[in-house]
Amino acid sequence: MNGLDIPREGALGFLSLGALVYRLDPGVVPFHKATECKIHVSGGEYNVAANLADCFDIPSAIAAAMVRYPIGDLIAERVRAMGVQPHYKYFEHDGVHGPNMATVYSDRGYGVRPPVVFYNRANEAAALLKPGDFDWAGIFARGVRWFHSGGIFAALSPTTAEVIIEAMQAAKAAGAVISFDFNFREKLWEISGGAGRAEAVLRRIVQYVDVLVGIPDVSDAVKTYPHIKIVAATLRKVHSANRHSWSATACINGQTYTTPTCELEVYDRVGSGDGFAAGFFYGLLAGETPETALKLGWAHGALVSTFPGDTTMAKLADVRALAQGGSASIQR
Repeated sequence: MNGLDIPREGALGFLSLGALVYRLDPGVVPFHKATECKIHVSGGEYNVAANLADCFDIPSAIAAAMVRYPIGDLIAERVRAMGVQPHYKYFEHDGVHGPNMATVYSDRGYGVRPPVVFYNRANEAAALLKPGDFDWAGIFARGVRWFHSGGIFAALSPTTAEVIIEAMQAAKAAGAVISFDFNFREKLWEISGGAGRAEAVLRRIVQYVDVLVGIPDVSDAVKTYPHIKIVAATLRKVHSANRHSWSATACINGQTYTTPTCELEVYDRVGSGDGFAAGFFYGLLAGETPETALKLGWAHGALVSTFPGDTTMAKLADVRALAQGGSASIQR
């Protein structure tokens, strides 16, 4: 139904490659007036693995850089708590300059005031990753059903895109399905070569991809990349920081599907796109119909926007209920 040849078995249902970061969140208070922050562990590629492990009970792993210092310890603890198996390339911190785990600063905005996101990725360990840092043959020999990476990691340095391609080649040889989230961040690409380099890098990566997420015009994407089996994206109309119209669309094996539109009361929008990807991938891994898989992604992404932080706090029953038309009536 979906055009994918997903392996039926594997020690890992899902493997992500990307950067782990920690996000400082002052809530609705702008950073220049903040007196305290919550800490959320995040990463566009990691979030999908964490969601699949915690909500959907899919054995999931992350390949990432890790620094031996207290912030690295904090991040590693949260990765374990979400049930994600780590494959780390370790770096030693020199006590002054790094290398570092990247920091993301993101308030939530409120009403007519939008959320503001900025970074400190100076001397980031993930940007130092290069081909040969991971034993892909050994990892895929255990059996991996699905491999995933994204455009944020690709943009970090000249070597990170090469690591993605190296991993995708190993995934292809092992028979795993390969997905990629465009997750285009202009600020990151400006630092690492601009639009020209972004286009060249992404074209090299996409030739290995079976499932592409993050491009709203799914019909054009299928025409541009005819070898891709599935293209999917969320559709969001922002009325205010806290009120969004939310839907999703996908072209799956030549047929286009679109979910209903729901009106979201948003608590924290960061991570909702990764929430969509996780629910959608789960539906495909579980053998659901294309329409059901898309609705599961749409429902899970909507639920993630109601929680603090970047990863899920939903249960699978909640996702299925919303996908089937559930409401916010009290549960007794």
